[in-house]
Amino acid sequence: MVVDFKLTYPSGTATAHLINSFHTPRGAALAKKQVRLLGRFFSLSFLWGFFQWFFQAADGCGFAHFPTFGLQARANRFYFDFSATYIGVGMICPHIINVSVLVGGIISWGIMWPLIENKKGQWFSEKLSSDDLSGLEGYKVFIAIAIILGDGLYNFFKVLTRTLSGLFSQLQHKREAEDFSLGSSSRSEFSYDDERRKQLFLKDQIPIWFAIGGYVVIAAVSINTLPHIFPQLKWYYILVIYIFAPILAFCNAYGCGLTDWSLASTYGKLAIFTIGAWAGPLHGGVIAGLAACGVMMNIVSTASDLMQDFKTGYLTLASPRSMFVSQVVGTTMGCIISPCVFWLFYKAFDDLGLRTGQYPAPNAVLFRNMSVLGVEGLSSLPKNCLTFCYVFFATAILVNLIKDLIPKKWARFIPLPMAMALPFYLGPYFAIDMSLGSLILFVWQKLNKTKADAFGPAVASGLICGDGIWMLPYSILALAEVKPPICMKFLSRATNARVDKFLGS
Repeated sequence: MVVDFKLTYPSGTATAHLINSFHTPRGAALAKKQVRLLGRFFSLSFLWGFFQWFFQAADGCGFAHFPTFGLQARANRFYFDFSATYIGVGMICPHIINVSVLVGGIISWGIMWPLIENKKGQWFSEKLSSDDLSGLEGYKVFIAIAIILGDGLYNFFKVLTRTLSGLFSQLQHKREAEDFSLGSSSRSEFSYDDERRKQLFLKDQIPIWFAIGGYVVIAAVSINTLPHIFPQLKWYYILVIYIFAPILAFCNAYGCGLTDWSLASTYGKLAIFTIGAWAGPLHGGVIAGLAACGVMMNIVSTASDLMQDFKTGYLTLASPRSMFVSQVVGTTMGCIISPCVFWLFYKAFDDLGLRTGQYPAPNAVLFRNMSVLGVEGLSSLPKNCLTFCYVFFATAILVNLIKDLIPKKWARFIPLPMAMALPFYLGPYFAIDMSLGSLILFVWQKLNKTKADAFGPAVASGLICGDGIWMLPYSILALAEVKPPICMKFLSRATNARVDKFLGS
């Protein structure tokens, strides 16, 4: 893929150019400035998180619950929550992603959900709790899933078509080149740099017996251990996944080399529906489907991620073996660190995974309900929800199709369905933060594009990292049951009047 087909792997190539630029006098000076700026905004973000902690004495308190646009808008999740992380993410994401997320939030929480809520008692029972999937929650979850599946299905066939056509043309080109080389002694089309890269890259290549043997050993370990962790995931389900996964992994790695798109989550959804339906509702199909999704996504995503890294290594004259060993070391560290981090969050945050909490984990809810849908079918959906799902599924495909057919100068203004889907469930509050970050970068680019392009990622990374690192002392304080001293809460006039009356009496 790297040497013979010369696939671009855009992210890997960009990373390689960035690394190579550091090893020039001008690049080294720029890197020092970027690191200093990152450090400043890291400190600022960390201190801002610490300052906010003093006002979070109870649920619903603090700057994160500030009713920026009024209490009614706050009830519909339209507010600015002062998150440095989301502002940084907005600065890194392309403008169209941020606009898409904001548009999705306005369509869902600004228009659809208030209108559907008015149908309470007609389309669903008034007695249902707010998180019951037979009520309004069902519309939020399953319409978001319909958009994600429509977008994922379209891009799956789009990338698969490009992959197959690209592979066919590459093989034909290679065959023609070999025929030409047999009848010609002309000089190689490779430059000296390419020949040098190829020589170093192939010298330390990983033996094929090691690759196949390693895959078989890991498959055997998974088949023997995973059923003990998830009894619903039978050993033969895992065997089938490991038989078919290399084909899907190859397609994903090749497609990623052409388009920079990894479809690992799409292949994971395929595992959810196939294994979940195979297991059925009586034999833990929901858990089996989700566990199978985890197995499939790990295999398929690792293939494309490692190929991106190999492309970076090829362009920076790094050894493939050393990169592979680094991956193994990193994976081993992850096996220890990730459970510890999860345990820390699980113990420190009682509302972990809840939509109203600080860490709602939206993909967890969406993927679980995909599994429920695949196992139990469509009978549990509230009235007219299936019709909405069909409409939004088709709309996601149509929007993508239009985006690919019209000229690029107009296509760049069309929102992305996948980005629009997330606020359908979560709400638009994080979209407002991301839009602010996008606006900051946009203005900066208008004032000085060179500096914005050079230092924008450093500023964004500092904001994200500082807020993220603050979570470590925040979690320790929560575990030690150290409470903030102040609860800053915003109440309606009627509630304030009742509080004043109670205090006065």
